Amino acid sequence: MTLASLQNSGHAASIVYITCGSRDEAVTIARAVVEERLAACGNIIKGVRSFYWWEGKVSEDEETVLILKTTPERVGVLTERVKALHSYELPCVVEIPLAGGNIAYFDWIVAETAKT
Repeated sequence: MTLASLQNSGHAASIVYITCGSRDEAVTIARAVVEERLAACGNIIKGVRSFYWWEGKVSEDEETVLILKTTPERVGVLTERVKALHSYELPCVVEIPLAGGNIAYFDWIVAETAKT
C-alpha cells in the first residue's frame, strides 16, 4: 500500500519526532498529548547527544527524544500543543508520514486519536 492509498483509505498514520531538554519534559509532554488524544502513543529515548547551530555557533547538548504516533489530521494541533508545553524557544517537532507497515496498528492509532 502506498502513502497516498493509506491516506485515502483512512489508515494513515504519522510519527512526530521531538527533542526535549530532559526526560521529565518529554514525560510531561507525552502524558499531556496522549491524555488529550492528540497522540495514541509516545516513546521516550533518553541520552541522545545533539550537535546544532544556535545563535551563530555550534552547540552540543544531551537531549531526550520523544516519538509520538498520531494521524496526519492531528499533526497541526499536536504541534501547537507541544510548542505550548515545550521549554525551547524553537523546539524540533517534525512529522514523518508512515508509508507502510502493520495496518491494524495504524487503525489503532486512528481509533485512539479519534476518541474524545
